[in-house]
Amino acid sequence: MNFEDILYEKSEGVAKITINRPEKHNPLRTKTLVEMIQALEDAKDDYGIGVIVLTGAGKKAFCTGGDSEDITGGKAGYSRGVKKIFDVERLIRMSQKPVIAAVNGWAVGGGHIMHVLCDLTIASENAKFAQVGPKVGSFEAGFGAAYLARVIGEKKAREMWFLCRTYTAREALEMGLVNKVVPADKLMEEVDAWCQEILDKSPTALGFLKIALNTPTDWIYGQQRLAGEGLWQYYASDEALEGRRSFLEKRKPDFRQFLK
Repeated sequence: MNFEDILYEKSEGVAKITINRPEKHNPLRTKTLVEMIQALEDAKDDYGIGVIVLTGAGKKAFCTGGDSEDITGGKAGYSRGVKKIFDVERLIRMSQKPVIAAVNGWAVGGGHIMHVLCDLTIASENAKFAQVGPKVGSFEAGFGAAYLARVIGEKKAREMWFLCRTYTAREALEMGLVNKVVPADKLMEEVDAWCQEILDKSPTALGFLKIALNTPTDWIYGQQRLAGEGLWQYYASDEALEGRRSFLEKRKPDFRQFLK
């Protein structure tokens, strides 16, 4: 497989997918998502793979969510590219293999949701986590809200979305958002150690356990579809356009005008 936006490696039972756009802090454009879907499908169907690892290239970011330059056409921009993030999220959950997020820097917006949906998250000490949708004219009312609340609790999930604050790796550990925090130069070493522990376990047993652990929240798939259609409509509104324009123009958005 030849990819442009990601690196895809398979070695000794581990499939590693690296978002490879470090010059822009690893955002997700249509091409990135399409390539991730292909890699996740391949890893899911490869019987020689027991663990999947998701990470970002460079030292500054795991993934900073949707690429603003790829969302310029309202509904068209959504249907052409952003909607594919739902397929990535679905594949992370559908794979009966454990998926580990190795968060090496910023995990923001869609990038934050992606790590939340991974089965395990190991973060470097310089990792930072944030939801920013309401600041930039976007939202994720499917897994990004309903499943996040199950992971960190209702109050904290509402805080993350309503205030759009940034949280350190240690704060993320305290709220149960990540499993472990390690020095940046030890991140992949720690991830590999966890992979080896998992590979020593029964793959069939792990597969059934993942299905069982997912079952109580599988209802969110339906909500995700509804939320996605709502996002499609919202992206074409003046309110959402104000969020995107303010981000590109590097100014504070004026959302108070829409309180009328």
